Amino acid sequence: MSAGYRSTAQPVGPSDLHLHSDHSDGTEPPAAVMAAAHRAGLRTAALTDHDTTSGWAEAADAATSLGMTFVPGMELSARHEWRSVHVLAYLFDPDDAELRVITDRIRESRLSRARTMADRIGRDYDLTWDDILAQTTTGASVGRPHIADALVARGHVRDRGEAFGGILNPASGYYVELFAPDPVTAVSAVVAAGGVPIIAHPAGRSGLLPDRLLRRMIDAGLAGFELGHRENVEPALGRLGAIVAERGLIATGSSDYHGRGKPNVPGEFTTSDDMLARILERGSGSSAVTP
Repeated sequence: MSAGYRSTAQPVGPSDLHLHSDHSDGTEPPAAVMAAAHRAGLRTAALTDHDTTSGWAEAADAATSLGMTFVPGMELSARHEWRSVHVLAYLFDPDDAELRVITDRIRESRLSRARTMADRIGRDYDLTWDDILAQTTTGASVGRPHIADALVARGHVRDRGEAFGGILNPASGYYVELFAPDPVTAVSAVVAAGGVPIIAHPAGRSGLLPDRLLRRMIDAGLAGFELGHRENVEPALGRLGAIVAERGLIATGSSDYHGRGKPNVPGEFTTSDDMLARILERGSGSSAVTP
């Protein structure tokens, strides 16, 4: 899929703008993800795999064949000090040179990180690099979820949750940090590529980003926040809601579906038609694909 996909129709109906396929850390191919969204009664869906657009074409074809609108997206990795910041990027140009440099570097870091972690874990557990590759698909962005799946397959842990709580935890001796740009750089790169940046699950248990950083991100073009997400908690959620109202930002709701990788189900949170329309109007690097 390229920036040449264009449509002027305005979709109406339930929209879920945060779903993952096996091109990153989901467990289903893009077409199956769109089918799951359709079964849940959704009429618009976005594929937002981590740091890659490789699933767009398959997802677009599947969605439109089911009578759904497809919104091209990605979840771009960023980092502020010790914490990960996930920037949902919609309707950007997938061939933008600056953004490609960033995502290529992240994926290269993800691969070298996974190899190093595999070597460290393999000293204490029966686990090889081939075990991890067996949990991926061709071209997938290899990450900790695939190591977790390999640990499950080997019987070392019961599920991904146990793996992330123990062996893959940042406090473990096996953990390796991932390269990621700072959030302002990530937001600026998405905007420069014609995209619409939204911060994913911004009110999680780790708390809000500092106000000064949020202001810098908004000044750089941050469009809004994913307020509807099962990981968001109060009082941080209320604070973000006030910022959205004060600054006239976009508020989305999405499932963060990963297939069998998480309990999240398509459509458990959705984005309103008016907020979706604002995203579609703002994006200029690519466009939604309608049936």
